[in-house]
Formats: sequence, structure tokens, C-alpha cells
Amino acid sequence: MRILGIEGTAWAASAALFETTARTPTTVSDDDHVVIETEAYEPDSGGIHPREAAEHMGEAIPAVVERALDHARQRASEDETPPVDAVAFSRGPGLGPCLRIVATAARAVAQRFDVALIGVNHMVAHLEVGRYYSGFDAPVCLNASGANAHVLGYRSGRYRALGETMDTGVGNAIDKFTRHVGWSHPGGPKVESHAREGEYVALPYVVKGMDFSFSGIMSAAKQAYDGVPVEDVCRGLEETIFAMLAEVSERALSLTDADELVLGGGVGQNQRLQSMLAEMCEQRGADFNAPENRFLRDNAGMIAILGARMYAAGDTIPVEASGVDPDFRPDQVDVTWDAGEPVARTGGDADEIQGAEAVVSIEAERVIKERRPRSYRHPELDERLRTERTRQEARLTSEARRHGVPTPVIRDVDPVEARIVFQRVGETELRGSLTEARVRAVGRHLARIHDAGFVHGDPTTRNIRIGDGGPFLIDFGLGYYTNDEEDHAMDLHVFDQSLAGTSDDADRLQAATVAAYRSESERDDTVLDQLAAIEGRGRYR
Repeated sequence: MRILGIEGTAWAASAALFETTARTPTTVSDDDHVVIETEAYEPDSGGIHPREAAEHMGEAIPAVVERALDHARQRASEDETPPVDAVAFSRGPGLGPCLRIVATAARAVAQRFDVALIGVNHMVAHLEVGRYYSGFDAPVCLNASGANAHVLGYRSGRYRALGETMDTGVGNAIDKFTRHVGWSHPGGPKVESHAREGEYVALPYVVKGMDFSFSGIMSAAKQAYDGVPVEDVCRGLEETIFAMLAEVSERALSLTDADELVLGGGVGQNQRLQSMLAEMCEQRGADFNAPENRFLRDNAGMIAILGARMYAAGDTIPVEASGVDPDFRPDQVDVTWDAGEPVARTGGDADEIQGAEAVVSIEAERVIKERRPRSYRHPELDERLRTERTRQEARLTSEARRHGVPTPVIRDVDPVEARIVFQRVGETELRGSLTEARVRAVGRHLARIHDAGFVHGDPTTRNIRIGDGGPFLIDFGLGYYTNDEEDHAMDLHVFDQSLAGTSDDADRLQAATVAAYRSESERDDTVLDQLAAIEGRGRYR
């Protein structure tokens, strides 16, 4: 099987040939052959200019496609016509003018050789190429690219967004700082180089469940640059942003009980990010894989490889249905090829549980939670987070009880050691025993704490215990006091995402949660309006 892949979502005009002897390619084979031809758009100043990028695509795509086809002809035998079996192309997400040029080229080649046409989601290709080369069965996937940042897991026929950026992509965020400094695109390699010579400076750290935000960090970094050596600001940026990505990845592994993590996206080439993720996975006993750099940055090789898997599954499209989608989200893709087992598993209760950021020891009448040092984080940042979250968890757990929300009683708190002793509550986690009645109770509980002026911060199906007198809300470590409707809506959004990642009937359960929240909340209309706005704000939604 030989597949031509064509990529051109933003800056990389790329074409590739993927050849394999496997009838159904699921993991890398010794007989695989991949050749990638790329001509990169490099703006003279600032970031990517859409018009200039489209002009670059118009000039470069025909050239790289012909070079890839030359490779195909060289590998085909004399009696093999056509030289490729199918043409795969990036349908989105990306810049509309660039995508249309790529799609036009793909249609032309497919019609020229009378072969199948395959429309590929660019972000799914990023994660699938990592899965292909790692041999992992059902990993959690972190996409860290210019315009995107997602944490994804497979369930019920699609990759589900367990978490994502709520404002800008990670690469674009870094580029905003480097443009402020006066550096040309791409800024990531320049930040990486300068960070090696810098000292850590503290910047805002924003994680909400498994979602995250970069806008405040960028503003603070620009302000810091006015009086702090640029090397130190770059070090602070890397330590902060990449620790956030590592933390949300760990939270996704914890929520789903997965033990495999794959990295994708151009920012994934950063060695500090890779080392953080590898260290985090080692610390919790998970496997980690980052593909080689040519498959991390935008490239047609990943398009061709996923295209081959889709072709083997019969997932092709007619020319008349091959329109592009600049807002094509990964969780809109029906996975027709083998995507392994669903990521989310119900897990089980044990005497000691490894959570997202703590180890929990369960005894007959009490539970001991210890936020042990996370060695992947800078020591100063790690100590601050562990201490602050321990104090806040103890405070808000008790506050919620005072407002009628079932939570465990606090027996002892040691912020210095980041240790809390709780009353033992519940017999199981909500994720393993989801019912409409239970999620309705969660909706009412969230409404009560919001009306009291604070949020949980991480109300996932793993942070809710089921038992007599419950459901019980636990793990308030990401919570804080706020009367902002957007913060309250984010709590609901985090719970919705966790339902999507752990239930096969998420839509019904999400609707039940909202209905119960509406019945209990004093400000349901404004909060739920804000929830709709948040759900429409995710990248490429």
C-alpha cells in the first residue's frame, strides 16, 4: 500500500509518501517507508500572515507533491499504475485559504490517477502518528502545537477532549511573547535556547480541572521582560507552561486509569517538555512516547500514515464531499480504524491510590492524602502549589459542609508536609457507578457551593465518592473563592468533560446535571449562559 499525504494547514507546505506491506497498518513495521518533502513558510517579521501563508502554499504545494510522487514512481514496479493507492489530505483545522489549496491539489491528484481521496483531521493525525510508532494500545494523548493544546482520550467511537486550552494554543502563546521581545517566528526554539541560561521566575499558573489558560501568563511575561533578563523570563515560561501541560496530562491519566501517554504537536519538540512528561510518567508508572521530531512538527507523513489506516477501513470521501473545515475539532471525527480499547476504565479501590497529584492511603475509618513532591516541576513552583492547594483543600472542604454539601470531615492538616487526614466516606467513585440520580445530586451540590461564593475547581467523576449520605465531593485543591459566573460555569464544564471521558451516555447525564443545577442555583441563567459561551470558546469548536 502506498499513500500520498498532503499537509498545509498553516506554515508547512508538505507532501509525503507512506508505503507499507501491511494490509491493515496498526503499528510500525520494518517494511514501512516514509519520505517527507516540506517547504516551510518563514515570515520576515512577526507571526504567520494568512495571506502570505496562502501564497506560499500556492507556490510550494505543487512542487512538494511532485517530489513525493517521484518517490512513489521510483518505488513502484514498471507494471504498477497508478503509483499510489490513495491521496490523503488535511481537511482542517487550520487557515482556510491554505486548506483550500491543499484540498484542490489532493482532488487533482486523486482524479489524475483515479484513486481514493481521504480527508484527515490534522490534530488526530498528530496523535495517531505517535500511537502508531509507540505501539501503545489506548493512550491518553497530549497535543501541544501552535494553535492548539488538547488532552484527548478515545471513547465511544471518537477521541474525547478531556481538557484543552480555553484561549490560545501553546505555540501561539509563546510566539506572542517572542514577538514582544522582537524575535521572528517561530519563537519556541528561541525560548528553549535562552531558557537554558536562565533562572526561574514565577509566573501565573492556571489549571482548571484538565483545562488551562495561557493569556495571563503571557501578559505577566511581557511585564516581567521590562525588568528581568530575557533568559530568566524564558526559563519561567517553560517551567510554568510545561508544568501545566504535564499536570493536566497526569490528571487525564488519573481520571481514566490509563498507563500510556503520547505527545504530539510542534511544541512537543521542546526537550524540557519531553523530559517533564517522561519524568511524570515514570513517577506514576506509566509509559511515555514522543515520536521523532519530523513527526512532531506539521508534516505530511502523519497525514499519509493516518490516511493509510483510514483507507484500509474504507473511510474515503467522494470529491464532491471533500470540503475543508478550518474549525475541524478532533472530537468531531468518527474513528473508523482500530483505536484500541476505550481509555476510561472504572478502576478499583485499593489501600493506596495514586491520584493526579497525591497519594491516598485508605484505612478503615480515615483517609490520608499526601501531595508528594512532583520532581518534574521546578522545586520552587512545586512547593508553592503543594502548600497552597493543601491549605485551600482543607478550608473549602469544611466550607462546603457548612453549606449542606456532603464532604469528608477534616481530622488533621499539615500544610508544610502537604498532608491531610480525612474521615473515610463512600465506597466507590462516581466514574464507576454513574446514574442520572447521582449526577443530579452533583449538579445541586455545585449550585450550593457556587451560591456560597466558591468553586470546586476539579469536579470530575473521580473526585466524587458514592456511599450513604452522598455523593460526597472530595479534592477541593483547585478550588477558590469567587462570585464570577464564568468561574462557576467552568466547574460545570469540567464535570461535563469528565462525563464525556468516562461515560457512554454522556449527553443524557450532562443534561441531567444542568437541570438539577438550574433547579438549585440562585443565578442559574447567567451561569448556564456562561457555560454555553465557554463550550463555544474551546479552540476550533
